[in-house]
Amino acid sequence: MIDMPFNPVERAEETERLVMQGGQRKYYRFRAAPYYGGIATADAVGCCFLCAFCWNYFKIITPQKYGKFYTPREVSGRLLGIARKRRFRLCRITGCEPILGESSMVHIVKVITGVLEKERALRFVLETNGLFLGLQPDFISRLKVPKLSVRVAVKGWDEPSFRHITGADEKYFEYPLLGLKRMIEEGLDAWPAVMWDTFGESGIQKLKTRLVDMGIDSDIEIEGLEKYPYVLENIVSRKVEILDRPGRP
Repeated sequence: MIDMPFNPVERAEETERLVMQGGQRKYYRFRAAPYYGGIATADAVGCCFLCAFCWNYFKIITPQKYGKFYTPREVSGRLLGIARKRRFRLCRITGCEPILGESSMVHIVKVITGVLEKERALRFVLETNGLFLGLQPDFISRLKVPKLSVRVAVKGWDEPSFRHITGADEKYFEYPLLGLKRMIEEGLDAWPAVMWDTFGESGIQKLKTRLVDMGIDSDIEIEGLEKYPYVLENIVSRKVEILDRPGRP
């Protein structure tokens, strides 16, 4: 059992030691996914948050039990193979937090450049919670790669909601937003994404106000909850409210 709230930076350091090995990172699956109209996907393990609605929760809690280590070249090669076979124009890494510190940052940049330098028609979508992009702004300069888009999954509209959803200390709430702001200011293609089922219209409006107050000019991508049985069980145990979205079953 993990005590909450926890320090996500310390958790990131502990997780990175488990999922990184000599420049290699742990992945458990490579697949074609339907999102974004079709995207070549690598599923990795390990995150610094413990979001109540995470569809990969068990692999996040115990990443040492899942997957195997791959070099950046092996990962980019597999993504390229899927994209070419399915005629996709997008690639991504998901199921994890790709940036947990220096070692994982080096790895992800090599994967991204390995894909985009081999196939210039492709675009890479970096899905991140944005924590380290706010904590370590120098990481942002390494993401100035042509045809890279950065999707920052924002986990709350204020400090208490962030703590409740992620399990992390609320003082870290604003760092992902600071990272997003810097990326936009430096010309990167970056935007925030939120889970409607936990935010609702009220939470989204509160986040919009926070973004405006911070000088962030960006549309917000809205995603829906993957209602797997174990996800719903975890949400109930964490006492996170799930809202009914109008027009959805």
